[in-house]
Amino acid sequence: MAHDAAKADLRVPTLFTFTNHTVLITGGATGLGEMAAQAFIQNGARVLIASRKERELQATSSRLNALGPGTCSYIVADLQDKRGCLALCAEVHKHVDRLTVLVNNTGATWGGDYYDFEESGWDKLMALNVKSLFYVTVGLEGLLGRGATRECPARVVNVASMAGIRTGDVTTGEEGGLGRPGTGTFSYGPSKAACIHLTKIQASKLAPKNILVNVICPGVFPSRMTHFGLDKYMDTIVAGQPTGRIGKPSDFGGVVLFLSSAASAHMTGNVIELDGGATLSGWRGKRGGEDASKL
Repeated sequence: MAHDAAKADLRVPTLFTFTNHTVLITGGATGLGEMAAQAFIQNGARVLIASRKERELQATSSRLNALGPGTCSYIVADLQDKRGCLALCAEVHKHVDRLTVLVNNTGATWGGDYYDFEESGWDKLMALNVKSLFYVTVGLEGLLGRGATRECPARVVNVASMAGIRTGDVTTGEEGGLGRPGTGTFSYGPSKAACIHLTKIQASKLAPKNILVNVICPGVFPSRMTHFGLDKYMDTIVAGQPTGRIGKPSDFGGVVLFLSSAASAHMTGNVIELDGGATLSGWRGKRGGEDASKL
């Protein structure tokens, strides 16, 4: 083992280089997807972002191209059904001849009363949060596998949520949730739990083809999805975070880069909880021995 280590190049520029990466990020115009896109572009990668709204795609790609040194282009795509997913895959094939990383970040949420929850709130979320991951990954498997090796595998990074792990409803207003009191996201958590399970199936299926699949479960980050709760209940939400804050772009972007780097080339099927420790069983709303409400 010492002999192997002596021959290894463990320098940061070797383990974390992205200038040869070609990346597709769904839901890449805003929120977590935009954070991931910026991380890749500021490290020299070629990035494609996909989303429904062209105006947002244009604005984000212009901003990111100004940052450089990587490049950003976009594809308008609606991933609510298999046809839309495969249409995106066809467009990606027109733009690139291989992919090194696919970030499946498309998703949505839905709030409603538990006893009067609309069926469409289940159908839409299962389509966007689960089915799109499946069909986009299937449709791009050929591009991901092209040039991938055991030493330099391609990556799929799925984005789920801590809501797929926690059993409590995450949108309970004054109690520290992210939505309006009296509503709940009863289809959101199950859809994200399905995303986690699908990741493990994909990891098992694709590892022999030198494609590694992992999933990130973010906690609270600033986005359109969390805007209402952060605007009204920030103090309560932060009080439930052992780290004393919510997530920021470097937290998410850094984990995405790690899961796409040479440093994680022996990881697949892993569930990364990126929640600031909010689900720690020993955590009781205290930091540094003080009541968090007094900080």
